[in-house]
Amino acid sequence: MALTRFGGPLSRKLPETRTFTVEGPAHSLLLEPFHRRVRAVVADDAGNDVVVVDTVRGALLHETGLGPQLYLPAEDVRADLLSPSDTSTHCPFKGDATYQHVTVGNRTISDAVWSYPDPKPDTPWLAGLVALPMSAADRWLDEDEEVLGHLTDPYHRVDLRPTSREVTVTAPDGTVVARSTTAVLLDETGLGARFYLDPADVRATLRPSGTTTVCPYKGVSTYWTVEVNGTEVADGAWSYETPRDESRGIAGRVSFSDDFTVAASPS
Repeated sequence: MALTRFGGPLSRKLPETRTFTVEGPAHSLLLEPFHRRVRAVVADDAGNDVVVVDTVRGALLHETGLGPQLYLPAEDVRADLLSPSDTSTHCPFKGDATYQHVTVGNRTISDAVWSYPDPKPDTPWLAGLVALPMSAADRWLDEDEEVLGHLTDPYHRVDLRPTSREVTVTAPDGTVVARSTTAVLLDETGLGARFYLDPADVRATLRPSGTTTVCPYKGVSTYWTVEVNGTEVADGAWSYETPRDESRGIAGRVSFSDDFTVAASPS
């Protein structure tokens, strides 16, 4: 399970189906080493890529109810690109944050870097570390692979399993729009199971809707408008045409939104 969300031990709401208790403050922090090389790339006003961050000494901060945030030694950020900001914020758990701008060529990204020079007594290990939001750079690289959305959470899983169970997809009007015995079940931390079907098993008309989303674990999705008996359901289905390696088993397959009823036989 993810540590800080989806019912994990550092989430804001723990499930009732547990025998453990979490002793400590209601809001907790855990810093763990992130062993891979991470780079942040910003394009200057002429379109030239500049590496702003290059680190193999990063760490992920897991914080109650929040996704992991990368922190890294201040020395691993290009100091010549930084300038002080007047912005400051206060966190009751980490302390007072100071900010810096990043300037590449004639382009400035305001408040792109923050740090806690004098962190709270419970978090002395934040001293000397800085953080950047994903939006502070145009591209992030995890080793040599482009990051989609955000760095992956080591406690987040995506499992794919082929299934011979009969999967039936029914439209709101009761029309069966798909039936398959060759689906792939995708089970993702905190999101539950989704079935991905071969397009040959879909009876409804699918048209590209133009909507796309990004998932760090699955890739870039393509959404479809589903037409059933003259009625259209916008973004009623989606697929991953070229998914990430760990999700390649769903390539080209279709999954349906909660506008539809998806049922699988028990055996």
